[in-house]
Amino acid sequence: MFDPFIAPSGTLLGLLQRGRGDGTLHALAAPRPEALAALNHCVLSDPRHDWQVENRSLYYARLYLDLDGGTEEIERHLWDAEDHLDTDDSRTGLALSVLGHLASYGRDDALVLLRRYAATGANWAWALDELALRDDDAGLRSLAEAVLGRFPATPDGAAGLAAAVRDAFEPRPWRLWADDPREAVGARVRAAGEQGSFDRWQRQMRPGGPRPGWSVQAVFDWAQEGLERGSALHVPAARCLSAVAGAGDRPLIVEAARGGSDGARCAALHYLAEARDPAVLDLVERAAVGPSRTVAEAAVAAFERMCGEAAVERARGWAHRPDALGASAAGVLACRGDVQDAPLVLAALREAVRGEGPDAQRLWALVDGAGRLGIACAAPVLRHVYRETSSSHLRGRAARALAATDPSFASGFAVECLWDCEETTRELAAHHAETGDIRVAERLRRLAADPAEEAEVQTAVRSRIGPDATAL
Repeated sequence: MFDPFIAPSGTLLGLLQRGRGDGTLHALAAPRPEALAALNHCVLSDPRHDWQVENRSLYYARLYLDLDGGTEEIERHLWDAEDHLDTDDSRTGLALSVLGHLASYGRDDALVLLRRYAATGANWAWALDELALRDDDAGLRSLAEAVLGRFPATPDGAAGLAAAVRDAFEPRPWRLWADDPREAVGARVRAAGEQGSFDRWQRQMRPGGPRPGWSVQAVFDWAQEGLERGSALHVPAARCLSAVAGAGDRPLIVEAARGGSDGARCAALHYLAEARDPAVLDLVERAAVGPSRTVAEAAVAAFERMCGEAAVERARGWAHRPDALGASAAGVLACRGDVQDAPLVLAALREAVRGEGPDAQRLWALVDGAGRLGIACAAPVLRHVYRETSSSHLRGRAARALAATDPSFASGFAVECLWDCEETTRELAAHHAETGDIRVAERLRRLAADPAEEAEVQTAVRSRIGPDATAL
């Protein structure tokens, strides 16, 4: 999947793509055709950089309800000819999830589309998972023949069916079909379930990893073999070293970290970092500037996993470095430093935004650190990250940091966060939003009554509208 184009944050489309609460508020105030066009664009062209962790489906489904929007554009998207050419889950996953939420709100048109797509669409497994949570038994049973028809009565078809049953995210449809008295349905599903269990058992009986009795050198060889195959086994190899290494093996491990093969160096660095070996910080610094990028990245990752005052103290000296180790050191200070480290964290936060923009990966730790250390003068930068980032998770972290650093948060961003796409951000807003704004009281009541809302959000809401909350 290509990185999506994200519109400027000041536009309606840009707000909706980011999942910001202001997106909903602006859409409800905009002309309805314009709002629906922007909403459909988001649902049909997934704007998330990481669709597996960022939430948008409930956010968009609620807006469809508020705008009384139809599902015609979603239907055209699902049955486009491209559906059988581009079978990546990311093309249709968001649209199917939105339909799932609409179905849970009682939209029969969404339920019908999910059933049709589960029977005929390329991403049928996703649609079936949505139906497993929302459809009744009769509706699921009616799909049995269409779904099983995808798997011919051949060895390859049987293997594909076994994999589908084994890997199903929601097993409810398969359990219903396994009880079907028809030979072509119930018997096939039961046989596929048994085959999937047998396949899993066979994999467990043929482990490809370390064996009891391995030596330190054998673990290093295993890590190098994995690296040559394209598999990074540094961390599991370090765990293996913890199991097989004795006190007399330290010189061998230190020497491997200093000049062994790339796989051995990476594993040794992780092991020594976990053990807080006194030599590891010098070895990390040496590896971070070495010619091997693989070793350099492993060294930085090993350092980030270290705890203890020695690592924090060394981070204070490295935080000024312009390389990856310097960025990592600033992140360590953000996570584990104290008040004296606030200037270094703030400088790194500003530099990351200036140099890499509001979506930089290292901003996550720095934003958290600004909030943890209570750096009040970081609020302008945090507000910029909040407005501009396309990551709804990073925006939520910025909101949490602003709650700790910005006195205006409760009457400002906290209000719009009640409509945010991320439940953790809505939960934060439910705790902080000032109830003097009439929109807050009404929104809290609506969240409390919404059966699709997360339990943590509703708990936070009810803490504001209980018997003592007379303002509401």
